[in-house]
Amino acid sequence: MPIVQLYDTTLRDGAQQEGISFSVEDKLKIAQKLDELGVEFIEGGWPGSNPKDTQFFSRAKDLNLSHAVLVAFGSTRRPNCSVEDDANLQALLEAGTSVVTIVGKAWDKQVTQVLETTLEENLGMVSDSINYLKSKGLRVFFDAEHFFDGYNTNAEYALKVVGSAAKAGAECIILCDTNGGTLPQQVVGAVKAARKATSVPLGIHAHNDGELAVANSLAAVEAGVTQVQGTINGYGERCGNANLCSIVPNLKLKMGVDCVTEEQLSMLSSISRYVSELANLPHPGSLPYVGASAFAHKGGLHVAGLTRWQDSYQHVNPSLVGNQPNVIVSELSGKASIIYKAKQKGLPLPGDKEIQDILRQIKLLESQGFQYDSAEASFDLMLHRVQPDYRPPFELVDFMVVVEKRRRLPTIGSQEEPLSEATIKVKVDDRIVHTAAEGDGPVNALDQALRKALVQFYPHLTAVELTDYKVRILEETAGTASQVRVLIESSDGKERWRTVGSSTNIIEASWLALADSIEYWLIKQGGKAKS
Repeated sequence: MPIVQLYDTTLRDGAQQEGISFSVEDKLKIAQKLDELGVEFIEGGWPGSNPKDTQFFSRAKDLNLSHAVLVAFGSTRRPNCSVEDDANLQALLEAGTSVVTIVGKAWDKQVTQVLETTLEENLGMVSDSINYLKSKGLRVFFDAEHFFDGYNTNAEYALKVVGSAAKAGAECIILCDTNGGTLPQQVVGAVKAARKATSVPLGIHAHNDGELAVANSLAAVEAGVTQVQGTINGYGERCGNANLCSIVPNLKLKMGVDCVTEEQLSMLSSISRYVSELANLPHPGSLPYVGASAFAHKGGLHVAGLTRWQDSYQHVNPSLVGNQPNVIVSELSGKASIIYKAKQKGLPLPGDKEIQDILRQIKLLESQGFQYDSAEASFDLMLHRVQPDYRPPFELVDFMVVVEKRRRLPTIGSQEEPLSEATIKVKVDDRIVHTAAEGDGPVNALDQALRKALVQFYPHLTAVELTDYKVRILEETAGTASQVRVLIESSDGKERWRTVGSSTNIIEASWLALADSIEYWLIKQGGKAKS
């Protein structure tokens, strides 16, 4: 079984993604999680390039890492500059890590057109920098930047760069597909050529511009590299880097490479979501292995197969990577989907008649603009409502929303906001409550009025808040008379859930989603009104 080192560069290369700006605290937390995952090397940043990375390496000395080794990243010395006078190399020494990675050009065109120096000088920059850092007692990895493009146009020179790094004492030479456009078969050929040119261990650093970063990384392992670099969730500049959340399970489950333990692999999904939270980015549901949709099943035929044999439409057991299967209920669903969801939610199984009623209702409502893919709480309510003993925690009697805009002469720098007020009448058990409230817009006013009516019966309702509100126009050609779909996300600080409403009237659509959101939470809490 081959040995493969995992090298994470989320904190450096991943942080170069548009929209990501990790704080020092974020980086320290992520480093701790990567250590728990079993990553062998964590590239913390480029010391000296910015105050944040310098501060990170200073504070990271207090991290209690049980497995991983922190790595500082930098570049070779500048052209025609001594190593002692190169600020970048000095910053690497000051970072205080035992391992450093330096990047140097392996493509002749990059040397002459970007660095604007000679090919011989570039070889000297590589060897001088590695020799210098080694003389200071550091372990040195060398990133051969643009190696595959360089090999494609001038293989002899690209391999000379690899040879110079090896001769100078690099512990591992990482072959970089920096522009991300190399094909897997090209990766294999170039890696095999590099293996013939040196006995020093090789690594792979792939970018995803051709959507092949994971495939290229796995192909490189097959061809003999022993270090794989990547980022969590594939974060990185342009189209991103090789996604370790796909590489790790592929190595362990598909290729027999024991790069992490089974326990560490089971943490993969939670760590993926954790990093996306700190990056302040949505967690893509379509991410392989770790996404919420990675093991989601929508077609009735698929769900029927899944209920009979878990592996019928799943390439691995989701629990191995800390994920779980999910059945999506829609107009494409069949009887098996309803039964599966009821079992998953721990609800009594509905009878055949109730199942057929639910299926007819779903198909009818989806034809009217409802959609339950992203609003599972609304579907859960369907399962509750068909139970013979179900009593809703409240019922709407009526509501009215007024939006008032007074006409007045405009003045510079001053504009009066419209006034929104909602009155609502709801029934709880045998009691009817009539309340009114103002809000920042008609939906907020309706939300406030409903809460005001219900909180006297359900005091803990104050924990629930609306966290997201989306409106989609379903029939653009109908203009303002179009059917609209409203999706509401709510949270009680512990759980998030989504509900849906649809109507040609945006207020009614909003009410349907809002009422489902409150009803869902109340029945989860037991649904008992305070006497």
